[in-house]
Amino acid sequence: MPGKVTPDVSSTTRRSLLGPLWLQVLIAIVLGILAGVFFPHQAVALKPLGDGFVRLIRMTLAPVIFGSVVVGIARMGDLKEVGRVGAKSLIYFEVVSTISLLMGLIAVNLLHPGRGMNIDPATLDVQAIASYTATAQHLSLVGFLMNIIPSSIGDAFVSGNILQIILFSVLFGLALSQFREAARPLVNMIDLFLRGFFGIVRFVMRLAPLGAFGGMAYTIGQYGLRSLKPLAMFTCDVWIVSVVFVFVVLGAISRIAGFSLLKLLRYFREEILITLGTSSSEAVMAPLILKLEQLGCERSIVGMVMPAGYTFNAGGTAIYLGMGAIFIAQATNTHLSLRDQIVVLLVLLLTSKGSAGVAGAGFVTLAATLGAMHQIPAAGLVLLLGVEQFTNAARAVVNIIGNGVATIVIAKWENAFDDEHAEIIFNSGSLNSDAPVLGTNLHDPLEPVLGPLE
Repeated sequence: MPGKVTPDVSSTTRRSLLGPLWLQVLIAIVLGILAGVFFPHQAVALKPLGDGFVRLIRMTLAPVIFGSVVVGIARMGDLKEVGRVGAKSLIYFEVVSTISLLMGLIAVNLLHPGRGMNIDPATLDVQAIASYTATAQHLSLVGFLMNIIPSSIGDAFVSGNILQIILFSVLFGLALSQFREAARPLVNMIDLFLRGFFGIVRFVMRLAPLGAFGGMAYTIGQYGLRSLKPLAMFTCDVWIVSVVFVFVVLGAISRIAGFSLLKLLRYFREEILITLGTSSSEAVMAPLILKLEQLGCERSIVGMVMPAGYTFNAGGTAIYLGMGAIFIAQATNTHLSLRDQIVVLLVLLLTSKGSAGVAGAGFVTLAATLGAMHQIPAAGLVLLLGVEQFTNAARAVVNIIGNGVATIVIAKWENAFDDEHAEIIFNSGSLNSDAPVLGTNLHDPLEPVLGPLE
């Protein structure tokens, strides 16, 4: 069958000795936890392993986003189709984000994790959050809109600003779509360029267990387990609401759209575990794009929806924002009426979009929200620093699952998803030598295919 991948002998042998990637990462996470518990001082020194892995992945993000968006839009050709897909995506993102924010607000009001802490904001040392609040001061609606426009094309790629890269990529793809036939050689060249970067991603993914081990060892070694007792309830509540959101909300969306969420989670198991170990959704963006194409989503849809989802469809972050704001209010005995909480929700709907591409986006967004409201003391952010890594892992995992679901849903709405091929992949459990693999462009079977991520 065209597009079928035949692994070489060396790769087959390596898999049989080390096992699949998801198992390697899972073992690495367990070992990282043990190292952090029993050798905390040495474990903290392992932080560069996790940071190095994330940086290796991040170095490919700009060209992967650029190539995916440009090739996807240029091959669509029809500007009406591009606009339709974009509009559907943004509406979907906003509805799901609103639901996740509401879930977070409702949960924290029912569970009251901050009640009884009786923290006096005046006694908190705000120096630890100075960098976050300084960044948050620049997050306004006008500033956000202006920040989308890069000072130069090169600056967007050098700084790695996702919003700016998406803007330039969309404009470039739309320009090429105006003379589709003449631009075909250039689009094919960009496509080949993109394949090369996916090859780099595949090499880097071999280091995922090492990165997960270092990231988890540092987190446990630095913050410990016993020291987190006062905030353990909040952390557990964030994880519980995140799990409920995935299986109830995203599960319902998946059922309505006609695919199995459980099968999708199994298909994404490597990416979920890597995200859990590194607390970074960026670490798996490129692999997710590739896997969604191989699952049966048309490249043009993946190229538009997935990068945009990383900016506008952060359901996990939205849950954390709603819960974090009310938690600080409870911990500092700040009374909020129902009207006040509705205002919190509306402000979060705006500020949650303004921090895209900012380091520590969730924390920065929360700082911007508290600063905009002037009701909840921003100094209370100090309380969440100790559990930032643990809650960050939860929201990162939810974000990647949510973006995977969103991409498939939009693809199905556009009749750009191959259900039969997806069912074959789901039933096989992963892409392997026995599973047929579609080309990255479903309408062009002559295009070569990248090997599976194992």
